[in-house]
Amino acid sequence: MDFAFQVLEVMVLGFFIVLGLATATIVVMFIIDKTQTDDAIRRNYPVIGRFRKLFSNLGEFFRQYFFAMDREEMPFNRAQREWINRASEAASNTVAFGSTRNLNVVGTPIFVNAAFPPLEDQFAKTAPMVIGDGARLPYTAMSFFNISGMSYGAISKPAVQALSRGAKEAGVWLNTGEGGLSPYHLEGGCDVVFQIGTAKFGVRDHDGNLSDEKLREVAAHNAVRMFEIKLAQGAKPGKGGILPAAKVNKQIAEIRGLKVGQAGISPNRHAEVDDWDDLLDLIGHIREVTGKPVGIKTVMGAEEPIADLFAAINARGADCAPDFITVDGGEGGTGAAPMPLIDLVGMSIREALVAVVDLRDQAGLKERIRIIASGKLVNPGDVAWALAAGADFITSARGFMFSLGCIQALKCNKNTCPTGITTHDKRFQGGLVVEDKEKRVARYARELIHEVETIAHSVGVAEPRLMRRRHVRIVQDDGRSLPMNKITPSYNPVTSP
Repeated sequence: MDFAFQVLEVMVLGFFIVLGLATATIVVMFIIDKTQTDDAIRRNYPVIGRFRKLFSNLGEFFRQYFFAMDREEMPFNRAQREWINRASEAASNTVAFGSTRNLNVVGTPIFVNAAFPPLEDQFAKTAPMVIGDGARLPYTAMSFFNISGMSYGAISKPAVQALSRGAKEAGVWLNTGEGGLSPYHLEGGCDVVFQIGTAKFGVRDHDGNLSDEKLREVAAHNAVRMFEIKLAQGAKPGKGGILPAAKVNKQIAEIRGLKVGQAGISPNRHAEVDDWDDLLDLIGHIREVTGKPVGIKTVMGAEEPIADLFAAINARGADCAPDFITVDGGEGGTGAAPMPLIDLVGMSIREALVAVVDLRDQAGLKERIRIIASGKLVNPGDVAWALAAGADFITSARGFMFSLGCIQALKCNKNTCPTGITTHDKRFQGGLVVEDKEKRVARYARELIHEVETIAHSVGVAEPRLMRRRHVRIVQDDGRSLPMNKITPSYNPVTSP
């Protein structure tokens, strides 16, 4: 009995201690909130005003998991993410009952099924395509779907390792992004596209200028198959890359030529390129030094500048042309960008791709320049649309991030990514098991390619690159759909009788 009373006394004492500490904490928070001058809500509503910020921060997660419908979220909705997740897990991607997609939304592509599609044994896999057949070492690309630029620094070591290994298994290429070539890009043995950003990370001298010696060092790796000169990126046209200082560790600093803890801020353009002729000179120089195909990545703001590029090429001769042009849409992603640029600058891939393809064809350069489409093309329908519109290849970054386990936490610009993909915090990286994620990367690539081939089969062609604009209808504002080739006809040169 005495023991029971002692326990009760301890419990009561503990209760009052906790109550006292809680009261003291509330009093302290009240005084802090009432005296601070930064936050009007906390000043006017001490203590309880703090919940506003808490609920605002948690709101995006509650919407994602509980309130948003499958097709509502931005930048990627639940239906898109779930398709990638199932593909990455080799789970069935069949669905039942009916589509949850609203097919009346303006701009929705609807593929035109053939009355008599090819039989199963008449179905062909996508043929390889050569890029840069005029270079000393042209590249035969095996896949039409590949991994877009994500630099080591913007994403973590295990993320790059998983992408490299998965790309090798699936037979797709991996773009380094503008952060230079790391050992982790090479370890998987996949084909690598080296991106040269405006800061020339990985191929610059002590003064930040392009170094021929370092270009040769990079090109000496057999795995490096092409070079991409980045002029602009969809999420931030007119501004260079931004790698926050918190992400610049010792190894990243060495690869990029920075100091530890120094933010990697790239110029908004290549300082030595003032016009299209300068750009063609740079392309020719890099192709001569490396012997490998060289292309550009850009964002379309208007048709005139791109038309001027093709005019400059024809004035000098097709040999000076870039071997490929990567067209990034204004809806493209990034690890960090100012909101006005990510929201409001750059033409959508749905408009830009069609325009660039037509301008290239009008200039008579269809066989000389390959077109790569990029920008929120992560599901089979998106990729099939791009091929029908005229793209030769499609690249995706965020699609492969989802295959790695990205949950769209929107923390890419910080060092706190909960899945370990865009952080260098070892604690978070521990959740990204390379041996598991590399398989997810490969499965996603293979399944997407397979389902695009399925769409191609449905519209009546043997392989995806044979799809044309006539195979797609686009929903209009009156609810009806029109053939894409009626809205934006493909360029067909007039031939003599």
